[in-house]
Amino acid sequence: MSSEASDVPTSTLSVPVNGGQLLVTRFGSGPHTVLGIHGITANAMSLRPVARHLGPAFTLLAPDLRGRGGSVALPAPYGLSAHAADCAAVLHAAGSAPVVVLGESMGAYVAVALAAEHPMLVRRLVLADGGLPLPLPPGLIPGTDPNVVADMVLGPALTRLKQVFPSVPAYLAFWRQHPAFQRNWNPDIEAYFEYDLGPVEGGFQSRVSEAAVRIDAAEQLTRAQALGEALAAVACAIDLVRAPRNLMNQPLPLLSDAVVREWTARLPGLTVEMAEDENHYSLMMGGRGAGLLAARVAGR
Repeated sequence: MSSEASDVPTSTLSVPVNGGQLLVTRFGSGPHTVLGIHGITANAMSLRPVARHLGPAFTLLAPDLRGRGGSVALPAPYGLSAHAADCAAVLHAAGSAPVVVLGESMGAYVAVALAAEHPMLVRRLVLADGGLPLPLPPGLIPGTDPNVVADMVLGPALTRLKQVFPSVPAYLAFWRQHPAFQRNWNPDIEAYFEYDLGPVEGGFQSRVSEAAVRIDAAEQLTRAQALGEALAAVACAIDLVRAPRNLMNQPLPLLSDAVVREWTARLPGLTVEMAEDENHYSLMMGGRGAGLLAARVAGR
């Protein structure tokens, strides 16, 4: 693996998709291509730490999903199948399928949809703290308004999308106080949040569409049966890496032991491991977490 002190060569390309152009960041230039898919309010820069750990033998293609980052202007449709179709367009444009696909958080559910709906493009899945159907939060029943579910699960994130920050340092200071980042702040996380910002009247605002997040969250959180059917349809091997701590660094995994046991029993091609002492974010953007994900992507 390459040193964390070194950076990875980076370039961008635009891929024609339904409604416009999808911005894709290309990390590295090696002969082995990997597709990386970020989380629900994230962007392609969340994949840079993994790309660095993969080293010079790999090229990691990381799209900004529609409604995020450099693809924020892309219109609906949103949803997992729409994102999967966009990712399929990226792989067709690259001409390098089938590939290993790494999906982080919501990106793991997009990766599952990609493997189920475009199986010839995917050789193996690596899922980072996502991809398995989740039960509704306690107190909610099937049929609950998806917006209510999104507000309950993503409330602080949705509020943040509406905020205007006076400066880039103010935005970074806002995130440095987040429980998940207090012990894990590093230059990659700082670059990730800087990339998230765009200038607006009065300062800076996240380049993430609230409409996209709400639609994607509703599908991810309220359609467990459809997600399960997609997961059961995946023919390739799946490596799942879990974090023992949640989005707010609580000592409670996002994917419960009960959910993992159910799907380990149902899917003989699923292997699961726990990344010790990581939370949902540090698994993807911390040094040890990114190194572990890179090792699984590379088959190490």
